[in-house]
Amino acid sequence: MTDNRLMWIIAGLGNPGRKYTRTRHNVGFMVIEEVAERNGIAFTEKKTCRIGRGSIAEEDILLIEPLLYMNVSGPVVKGILSKSNSRPGNLIVIHDDLDMETGKVRIRKTGSSGGHKGVESIIQSISSKDFIRIKLGIGREAGVPVEDFVLSKFRRGEISVIRDAIQKAADAVSLIIAEGADKAMNMYN
Repeated sequence: MTDNRLMWIIAGLGNPGRKYTRTRHNVGFMVIEEVAERNGIAFTEKKTCRIGRGSIAEEDILLIEPLLYMNVSGPVVKGILSKSNSRPGNLIVIHDDLDMETGKVRIRKTGSSGGHKGVESIIQSISSKDFIRIKLGIGREAGVPVEDFVLSKFRRGEISVIRDAIQKAADAVSLIIAEGADKAMNMYN
């Protein structure tokens, strides 16, 4: 960084490994990959995360995909915040949401985990709930255990809907960084 501005940390939540690629629980990773592609950001794989450094709207950013599994994402995010000398207010976490219809995008500036174990891990690790979340709806299926559903792939009829949501979420990341979370919330919520 060239001045006193804080770096933005954008963390997509998911599970590592080919087995989990393109599953509902990994939409956070999918959005991070879209943001990286749009902004020409390459990743380096570290022991605990994939990380890419770049800029959006002349702001320094770090894109991260924690690689310790969804439910223990917090220590990775805490470590990146500490090393980058950033703060929770400059953290954007992108994750799936079972309680929203598939393809819906919602932005929040603070709040509880809503039962999402990856978000809860971050709240516990950084001792703050005051960070921006971009939630992507993945729906819910009656009679299917939550653990099985979140690790399932999207059905053929849902693929275009989730692709659109990934595009919207990537747009929201850029808007948050360029013009603030309130502007993005007004546009996407």
